[in-house]
Formats: sequence, C-alpha cells, structure tokens
Amino acid sequence: MTTVLIDYDAGNLHSAEKAFQRMALETNAGQLIVSADPDVVAKADRIVLPGDGAFPACRRGLQMIDGLEEALREAIEVKGKPFLGICVGMQMMASWGREYEDIEGFGWVPGEVTPITPADPALKVPHMGWNDLVIDQPHPVLDRIATGDHTYFVHSYAMQVTDKTHLLAHVDYGGDVTAIVGRDNMVGTQFHPEKSQSAGLRLIANFLAWRP
Repeated sequence: MTTVLIDYDAGNLHSAEKAFQRMALETNAGQLIVSADPDVVAKADRIVLPGDGAFPACRRGLQMIDGLEEALREAIEVKGKPFLGICVGMQMMASWGREYEDIEGFGWVPGEVTPITPADPALKVPHMGWNDLVIDQPHPVLDRIATGDHTYFVHSYAMQVTDKTHLLAHVDYGGDVTAIVGRDNMVGTQFHPEKSQSAGLRLIANFLAWRP
C-alpha cells in the first residue's frame, strides 16, 4: 500500500513526513511518498493534502501544477480513495474560502471558510496552541480518540459546514470552532496531527488503517 503526501510548496512537510513514516512503519501500512507528481497521486492508495498559510495561495499552488488537481479529483471523487486534508488542506474541502477574496474550494464538504471571531475579546487570533477536542460524530479515524484529547492548532480561519453530519469534532475558542470534518472517503483536520503528540499519531494510524 502506498500513501502520498502531496508537496506543492504550501509549507514545511518535514514534521508531517516523519509522523506518517513512523506510523506507517509501526502499523505495517506500506510506503509513504512525498510528491506532487500527478501520476504518483493517481496510483497511490491513500492521499494526504497538507496546507499552511492562506487559502488563496494554497488553492492556486495546487492549480499551478499541471494535472495535479485533475489527478486528485479522479482519485477522490471517482475512485473513492481515502483522503486526509490537514489545516488549509482541510479547508480546501469546503465550497468556498473567504480569506482576502472569495475562492472556490473542492466542494467536497459543503460550507465555507470564514474568519474566527471569538466571543471573548481576550482570545487572540490566530487561534494558536493546544485545545481540547469535543467529539460530535463517531468515525473510524477517531478510534481511541475521545473528548478532552489535546490537539495543536495554528489558524485564523475555520470551516463552517452546511450539513452538521459532516462535523466530526470541534473545539471551544470563544465559540465552537470546527476541528474535524468527514464524509464518505474523506476526512479533514483543522489541527496538525503531526504536531499533536499521542492523539495526532493515533489519528494518523487510524487513517492509514481506514477502509471506507
């Protein structure tokens, strides 16, 4: 089995690569490849899309690599391969991103990405640091992950899902903030599992074992 971590110059992938390699080895989940080659993406058994920075830059970064988005859509939408989006990689699953300008997302999880607006003015934006998950829906990628487990966030925008059945978990940051979304063969985390210690590594292992 092969998992591809897509590298499209949208952040430092060193931590993610190490975490996925570690869990693939520990769970006998096959090979991890870091690549933006559409042929590699098309042939992979599982796909991970990270993303750091602004939604428009990440979205256009993908589009600039010839054939990459087409390969990604074919693998996810047509062939139903397991997909994990991380941070802005998760946000791009939405219908629209509203960061600086209106940019279309993949439309896989209906909703939009909007600024975080904590009710408590003492809470700073970006939302940066550890927060406690609140599990909203059971899912195989959340096996042995419970409400109260800590995960690590760095973001100023968050996804607002149209259909609440797609919301798997949230955190409280002066109001509910989407933490994990999922539907069909797709899941996404606003937090960085590769930086979230035991809970993050467990989620990675669960994803590598997941068969939608």
